[in-house]
Amino acid sequence: MAEGAQAQDAGLAAENAESAADVAAGPDDALFGYIERFASVLVSAGFPPMPARVFVALLVTDSGRLSAAELAAMLRISPAAVSGGVRYLIQLGLVHKERVPGSRRDYYRMPGNMWDDLIRMRDQVMGRWTALVREGIDLVGADTPAGTRMAEQAAFLEFATRELSEILVRWQEYRASEASSPG
Repeated sequence: MAEGAQAQDAGLAAENAESAADVAAGPDDALFGYIERFASVLVSAGFPPMPARVFVALLVTDSGRLSAAELAAMLRISPAAVSGGVRYLIQLGLVHKERVPGSRRDYYRMPGNMWDDLIRMRDQVMGRWTALVREGIDLVGADTPAGTRMAEQAAFLEFATRELSEILVRWQEYRASEASSPG
């Protein structure tokens, strides 16, 4: 009889485990898994882990805006971890901090044109790199192996800067044509 009770308990335990697995595999956990997978791709590209998770959480939120408490709950992390993540993203211009009228909480929002802004910032950085490389060529001499190598790098940076600027122009034209075409 003891064996029958143990088998019944084992069967109930298995059913409870399946129920728990069903709950754990709910839509919130599917979204959480997606956030983690997307963030891991960003991390492998050099993004810090916590900002990557915060970035993706804001990306998948309908409003595009969450409070620190909402981010902490969604990502299952501490508010301190959220603070560090949003601070990094704010510095990059990928997230803006705002207050909602009537609320005392800070909210973090992903700007709608963040990719445009990111390319513009990259364009400015590449302009500075080009100037520094050109300065280095003057220091080492244009006719040296280092000068030749640096001239090639400067030419690439100048080319990439022009192309990025053109991409932004084409993007704006594309968006304008999409908005004006009947859909």
